[in-house]
Amino acid sequence: MKKILLTLLILSAAGLQLSAQTKGKKTTAAKPQMATAAVMANGKKIYNKYCLACHMADGAGVPNMNPPLSKTSYVLGDKTRLIKVILNGLATGEEIDGETYTNVMPAHNFLTDQEIADVLSFVRNSFENKAAAISMQEVKAIRAKNTKK
Repeated sequence: MKKILLTLLILSAAGLQLSAQTKGKKTTAAKPQMATAAVMANGKKIYNKYCLACHMADGAGVPNMNPPLSKTSYVLGDKTRLIKVILNGLATGEEIDGETYTNVMPAHNFLTDQEIADVLSFVRNSFENKAAAISMQEVKAIRAKNTKK
């Protein structure tokens, strides 16, 4: 028993983690990084300036024109796809979660990487959404290799 405890102590001191099961339950992965209060405040300012007119104050959008931002696959799903929406815009007739929207969303690639990260993190954590924040580094990497889909 002492040998096992000593081994665990050495591994722990070395910063290594052991995968273990406790009473039949596996250990859980780290929680996704959520948006900070500063990111949410800045994201809200950007949203109010560039997004509110089409997606509305409550994120409900306009039926058949501008998609809602509450609990949609575009908002809660793949970060890369969502970042590309801001960088490239969306064409008319885009189908999102089974609904088609007719308004064109212009590219907002004039926004900085930090502004895009903040506004998308705000959207992903507002309007009944709870999703991981988007970092400036993620936006920067996608912008660097961005091609329209």
